[in-house]
Amino acid sequence: MVRVAILGASGYTALELIKLLLRHPEVEISVATSRQEEGVPLSAVHPSLTGRIDLGIEHLAPDRIADRADCVFSCLPHGVTASIAAPLLETGLRLVDFSADYRLDDASEYAAWYGQEHPDPERLPQVVYGLPELFREAICEANIVANPGCYPTSAILGLAPLVHSGTIAPDDIIIDSKSGVSGAGRSPKLTTHYPECNESLSAYNIGRHRHTPEIELVLSKTSAKPVEVIFTPHLIPMDRGILTTTYSRPLATVQEADLFELFRTFYAPHPFVRVVKHLPATKDAANTNFCDITLRVVKGRILTISCLDNLIKGAAGAAVQNFNLMHGFSETMGL
Repeated sequence: MVRVAILGASGYTALELIKLLLRHPEVEISVATSRQEEGVPLSAVHPSLTGRIDLGIEHLAPDRIADRADCVFSCLPHGVTASIAAPLLETGLRLVDFSADYRLDDASEYAAWYGQEHPDPERLPQVVYGLPELFREAICEANIVANPGCYPTSAILGLAPLVHSGTIAPDDIIIDSKSGVSGAGRSPKLTTHYPECNESLSAYNIGRHRHTPEIELVLSKTSAKPVEVIFTPHLIPMDRGILTTTYSRPLATVQEADLFELFRTFYAPHPFVRVVKHLPATKDAANTNFCDITLRVVKGRILTISCLDNLIKGAAGAAVQNFNLMHGFSETMGL
């Protein structure tokens, strides 16, 4: 049995993580922390947990966590996990980080996109990016894993077979993504206030969204040449889900049947990617750890459409996948 600590337990992704871990046969949730909710039961913050877990929320104390847990899931804001990672890892704890702190390899690029100096720059090149479909073997050996962003997961999975095989021009890729409101987190914001976002569809952070360098970095690791993308995110008035459409230019004439075979072969070893013929909808993957992908060839361009649940495959489910690989369990356990 692996004892687990959850840092930042009051958010949406933490709730999804707790629900998954409660049905995991090899996990005991032993610690839950929150800066805002210290001293109250988890079920007071997340009423859906009433009668399912008897655990109080505590203040973050890394030295105490090491005595009571074997693995840490950190759902803390950007910049916080990296400031406490060293004392956690030095005690032998293994860490899955939900924030963007370790998703980029370069501290200067992190500073440019996140507007602050990185608290733990020396560790960046050593951290494994937690997308099992691309980095499974490295995840198995890792002590710290950077859980991917939800947008990048949908985009990278939709493009990786094309980039890896050299089928498309790596510098001519457009990514159009639409996300439910829960992707913005639980903290109140004007843009996600109900009267602002209900019955309205809007683009945001065009050309400067922080997931852009993450997508480019990870795809470049699978490509013979650097990858460049134009990424445009949209906020759509639904609770959960992401649908991503990518547009890329093939370097030679392609047939849909051959591309489907490429995708099926690429993802055959990976249980949570479903390559489908129909046009998938966000409801098809809602409340699951699946990413559904299809593709079409239109006027000489390759279009891929991928959808997933941003709170599960885009966050908590991927974290459990990573946890399973790190501890030698079946990748699908609890999922």
